[in-house]
Amino acid sequence: MIQNREEFLTAIGQSLGRPVNTSKKPERNWKYAPQKKGYEGLTNDELLAILEVQCKNIHTNVIKTTASQLPQILDQVVENYNGGSISMWQDPRFEQYQLQNLYNDQWIEKGYDVHLWKEELAEQNIQNAEKANIGITFAENVLAESGTVVLYSNQHHGKSVGLLPTNFVAIVKKSTIVPRMTQVSEDLTKRVENGEVLPSAIDFVSGPSNSADIEMKLVVGVHGPIHATYIVLTDQ
Repeated sequence: MIQNREEFLTAIGQSLGRPVNTSKKPERNWKYAPQKKGYEGLTNDELLAILEVQCKNIHTNVIKTTASQLPQILDQVVENYNGGSISMWQDPRFEQYQLQNLYNDQWIEKGYDVHLWKEELAEQNIQNAEKANIGITFAENVLAESGTVVLYSNQHHGKSVGLLPTNFVAIVKKSTIVPRMTQVSEDLTKRVENGEVLPSAIDFVSGPSNSADIEMKLVVGVHGPIHATYIVLTDQ
C-alpha cells in the first residue's frame, strides 16, 4: 500500500500552483504507437520462427514437440544436462502433462535429486535451487522479439528456480507466444483494471545470463543460468 501519497502530491501541486487530480487518468491519444505495430498480424507459427532465430542469438536451445511427447523430450533434456540435482515448481501443469512419473520415479531411479518448491520449506527452497544443476518451470508467455519467457512467481513458484540453477528449462505453449513485451504489458494492465491480484513477481527471462565486461567480451552465467532450453508445445 502506498503511504503518504496524497501529502506528497499535494506538496507538488502547491509548488506548481495547481490542484491535484488523482481520480482522472490522463488520456494517452498517441498519434503514433510503433510499439504496437511490431510483428502485427503474424500467426503463432510465424512468431515461433522469429523466436527460434532470436534464441540462436541469445544462446538458447529451442525444442519443438507435442504434449504427448513432452515426458520423453523433457527426460532427454535433463539427461543432456547430466541430471543431478533438479529444482522444480509445485505446479499442477506437471501432472496435466503426465510428468509426475519422471520426477516421482524415473529420475529418482537414475539417482537424480529432485526438489519440488514447497511453501512450508521457506528458505530451504532457495538453498535447493542454488545447489541445483537444473531448474524447470512453465512460462506464461514468450516474447518472440527478444526470446524472453515470462514467469509468474507465487508461494508455489519460486523465482529462484529460474535464476539460481546452472541450467534452466522452460516449458511453453505455442499459443502463448506474443510479438513483444507490449502485449504482455497490456494484458497485465487490463487484469489490474479488472481488480485481479497479480503474482508476487513477474520475471522476464531471456535465455542464459549474458553479460559483457569493459572490453565487450561475452561472459555467461554471472547473474543466472549458464545454459537455457525452451521446450515449445506446438499443439497447445
